[in-house]
Amino acid sequence: MSPISKSAIYILLTMVCKHAIAQDADTIKKNNLHLSGYLETYYCYDFSKPANHLREPYFYNFNKHNEVNLDIGMVKVNYTSKKVRTNLAFMAGTYPQYNMANEQRLLRNIFEANAGVKISNKNNLWIDAGIMPSHIGFESAIGKDCWNLTRSLLSETTPFYENGVRLNYTSNNEKLYLAIYYLNGWQRIQKIKNNHTPAFGTQITYKPSTNTLLNWSTYIGNEQPNSLTKWRYFNNFYGQFQLTKKLGLIAGFDIGIQQHRGILNTISGFDKWYSPVLIIKYAPTSKTSIAARAEYYSDKNGVIISSVKGFQTFGYSSNFDYVLSENSLFRIEGRILSSKEKNFNSNSNKNYFITTSLAISF
Repeated sequence: MSPISKSAIYILLTMVCKHAIAQDADTIKKNNLHLSGYLETYYCYDFSKPANHLREPYFYNFNKHNEVNLDIGMVKVNYTSKKVRTNLAFMAGTYPQYNMANEQRLLRNIFEANAGVKISNKNNLWIDAGIMPSHIGFESAIGKDCWNLTRSLLSETTPFYENGVRLNYTSNNEKLYLAIYYLNGWQRIQKIKNNHTPAFGTQITYKPSTNTLLNWSTYIGNEQPNSLTKWRYFNNFYGQFQLTKKLGLIAGFDIGIQQHRGILNTISGFDKWYSPVLIIKYAPTSKTSIAARAEYYSDKNGVIISSVKGFQTFGYSSNFDYVLSENSLFRIEGRILSSKEKNFNSNSNKNYFITTSLAISF
């Protein structure tokens, strides 16, 4: 084939592809399809210098020491119409590698896979089913949506995702949101072996004004086989307040109890854990912001975080954010954890680390 013929074919194929892409874009727009993505790379230096480069076991985000890595890279497609909505998203990175380690291999890279149907003509009432983001907490795996670079202990130890059915209602003025959940468990796509007990959740979100959001989420379930049933009861409270145009505040509090089994495998009371957190964010310009966080986590009986003498830890962090462009964000954060006991990798009662990240959305 002559060079001229090759060039002609190349030009023809290019024109066809461009036309096809344009048609696909028009089809996507017409059919209410939306394609989006998110990618966040990071570098974290932990001054305890873990030899295996793996940080504390309860950190699922930014958990690699002294190496440039991908926390999460995600591609998502969603479809929305007046009576139907679906979400499908796949991910890769250290976040799914460690946070989804207990799931089946084929499920570990699923961020979302759910579908919903509107069941009322008069009210905004929906039923959604499938894998969806957790209804607990004010932080998520999408870093740009969180005020701090790293996640709070409160967030790292509660579900980031869940699998089940959700009945949810939003008022016409969008001030009130109510939801009831039937779930497979506490951050589980699949139920654990020999567990046949149901798990439930609720959520109430109220926005009395554009500057205030109040939330109460609950969870009730058993995370053990039926022969070792331990019922867990959990409450998550938080409020988000935009005090001025530049100053914001988040105050949160988690508290949970779980049945305790003693001698002869009999129930003998409850184990308790709780965590308060306070975050202040100040944005001096449209491109810069500073956030500071203070938190405490108490789990004396090791229900969520196992330790020899009980996990009782204070945490403090401060981060600086700079908006590089409309869809990119650079962040740097310094953080310290201080415990009564030597609970950290270095056999110390303190843990210092610095994290930087670059987040891009499209």
